[in-house]
Amino acid sequence: MKLGFGLPNIGPVASPDAIIKVSKRAEELGYDSLWVVERLLSPLNPQTPYPGTPDGSLPQQYRSVLDPLQVLSFAAANTSRVSLGTSVLVMGYRNPLVLAQSLTAIDVLSGGRLIVGFGQGWSKDEFDAVGTSMASRAGMADEFLHALKAVWTDNPVEFQGNHFQIPPSYIDIKPVQKPHPPIFLAAYAPAAMQRVATLGDGWMPAGIPIEGMAQMMEGIRGMASQSGRDPSELKMIVRANIEISDRSAGAERAVFSGTLDEIKADITRVKDMGADEVFLDPLFSPEATTAEGILGVMEQFKPSALGI
Repeated sequence: MKLGFGLPNIGPVASPDAIIKVSKRAEELGYDSLWVVERLLSPLNPQTPYPGTPDGSLPQQYRSVLDPLQVLSFAAANTSRVSLGTSVLVMGYRNPLVLAQSLTAIDVLSGGRLIVGFGQGWSKDEFDAVGTSMASRAGMADEFLHALKAVWTDNPVEFQGNHFQIPPSYIDIKPVQKPHPPIFLAAYAPAAMQRVATLGDGWMPAGIPIEGMAQMMEGIRGMASQSGRDPSELKMIVRANIEISDRSAGAERAVFSGTLDEIKADITRVKDMGADEVFLDPLFSPEATTAEGILGVMEQFKPSALGI
């Protein structure tokens, strides 16, 4: 199993210095990948409750965000080996042609190191701000992926849909990775899981108990088989939002939270479950307020310390 780490593109620690330090140290410690997260707004009165807190309020970290694609480009220039991933970009916030050009540039300039994670999004405030409809996000997602793949694989390119249109055009520069950079989808509802099975290269779960991940991945692979795909080709990259504490929360403990030993045990269980990769994001850990704190977390979970 591969092991990745989240870049500090969000929260009070987000800065060029922190990104450089984390990027370089990740390669030195043997990590396989680096990841960025997307957030557009931290609304004062959210229309949609945040799914990660009991009261629906947004974490303080979401008030400070560096653009994820710009940060990946910056990290690419300061590394030579690690993969560079998004977890996740919201499909409804962007035009697939414009995004394809940006992602192609990252893949080309990094020498083929891009991994793309997409999600449907959950914040009505952000959908309203970018001028798209949250109600049509599922239909847009299917078209979005088809259009993106057309830009990456066809030449000349043409796409005609209800939401996106690309006139017959030449686009000569393509990603280094063939047929295109791997596409992972965050999905929890049956229709979204079906999209993973038919259009994605893999699933990217977060915040789900490990037993639930195994069951849902089995379901996705079953859907893939029913649609004529080889289910063994689908991979799983697990986002681990780690929260380190001095004492265990006991039976109420959330996955990847608690003491160092408990979190390390969760990582081992994910490996034993058959995940292809897990990446650690310490955004919500107390240590993540400084670059030095993040580097300390990297040391504690380095691949050699986990036997990976």
